[in-house]
Amino acid sequence: MLPQQPEAQTPLESAIDVEQIKHRSVKGVAALISRTFVVQLISFAATFGLTVFLDPSVYGIFFLVSAVVNFLAYFSDIGLAAALVQKKDKVTDQDLSTTFTVQQGIVITLLLLLFVGTPFIRTNFHLNSAAVYLMWSLGISLFLSSLKTIPSILLERDLQFNKLVIPQIAETIVFNLVAVFFAWKGLGITAFTLAILARSLTGLVLVYLIFPWRPRFGFSKDALSRLLKFGLPFQANSFLAVIKDDGMTVVLGKLIGADGLGYLGWASRWAGLPLRIFMDNVTKVAFPAFSRLQHDKVRLAKAIELSLKYLTLSTFPILIGMALLANPLVHIIPRYLKWLPALIPLYFYVYNSAWACVSTSLTNTLNALGKIKTTSKLMIMWVVLTWLLMPVLGWYRGYLGVSLAVGLIATSSVVTVIAVRRHIKFSLSASFRTSLISSAAMTIFLVFSSRFATNILSIGVLTISSTIVYLGAVYLLEGKEFLKATLSYFKSGHA
Repeated sequence: MLPQQPEAQTPLESAIDVEQIKHRSVKGVAALISRTFVVQLISFAATFGLTVFLDPSVYGIFFLVSAVVNFLAYFSDIGLAAALVQKKDKVTDQDLSTTFTVQQGIVITLLLLLFVGTPFIRTNFHLNSAAVYLMWSLGISLFLSSLKTIPSILLERDLQFNKLVIPQIAETIVFNLVAVFFAWKGLGITAFTLAILARSLTGLVLVYLIFPWRPRFGFSKDALSRLLKFGLPFQANSFLAVIKDDGMTVVLGKLIGADGLGYLGWASRWAGLPLRIFMDNVTKVAFPAFSRLQHDKVRLAKAIELSLKYLTLSTFPILIGMALLANPLVHIIPRYLKWLPALIPLYFYVYNSAWACVSTSLTNTLNALGKIKTTSKLMIMWVVLTWLLMPVLGWYRGYLGVSLAVGLIATSSVVTVIAVRRHIKFSLSASFRTSLISSAAMTIFLVFSSRFATNILSIGVLTISSTIVYLGAVYLLEGKEFLKATLSYFKSGHA
């Protein structure tokens, strides 16, 4: 075992006061969203290219194989990474070396299980050689990702998202460019295999260039015990999530077939795009920031209101535009009519995403408060609803029944709002009033004008017009002081 470095060299030892938390949080959100927005434009173009070059069945196989490996991935760190981020006091070298050692042991064991179990998986899900290679590449990606866990945690806990975002952006760019190029070359599912390997290697190299943490093995029973008090319940919730999502994907692959799974994958990917741009970035910053503010409920309530307000203001109009303009776009774009059966699932997944941007943010808040038991109860509720509704409706109405189940389950997210308000009395009006009313105005405009969307030019005009309607409604509700306050907030980092 390599000798431990003095604790004074650990970047987390420097205290961060409330003002620094505000400043770094806002700076982190701005960095993540602004840079990720550029990346998501590339992802948008890449998703379009992949859905043009690839058939629904290929997309279905990708989601199926990804679900199998994701099932293993949730066992890879038993919640130690989240425990390090949430930890109230300083993180020690014993914490880091113990986490690294335990995680590597788990990941290597999982990889061995994956390779040994390949014949069983291949037979039961009728995978060809290309799909097996894809599964193996995802397994290797899991190992490479585990190697960069500690540097990423140290950057995240210190709220240095302007640095952490660099490898994430590079990974996304590399994955999409490689995937689209080889899909265009006709490699089918192998395009995903090559893209996954390229993405993993890129991220690993960049993380260690940005934060050159020296990997070291070590084990402390006391450190492990302290981290597992938060980590195990947190990972149990993650396991429930994987049972709910990836476990159900595996079942649906057998129930509705590759084509049906491809339609659902297409719908969920497009509907999830706004969440990847805004929600993921906000919640990633909010977890460590809210953890630092958990002792001050007044400031935390204000932070929750602001995060929900800006999150819904940015997400809702994109989801509405996507839902109401999807039908004309599918008919206009060449070679896109094959996705016409996926439109109804898209509508349900858009509805689900609207709820997800709220519920995910609030469950994230519960985790930051250390209310893991409450989060566990919510996850159990969603798992039960998923495994009750999806198989039954999928058996009865195929992939359309599954999409209906998605909408019904999404509605249950209202329970999350009630659960958080029991601990933090944040204002519902301050959080949602402007986004809901402005979204309603935009919806009415598009419902009456979408019949004029007959070509790409007219869709562009409608997009710009509906955006003006939405922003105009926001201005009428908030006034010009809102814009000044927003710009001032992001410039100075003051709430």
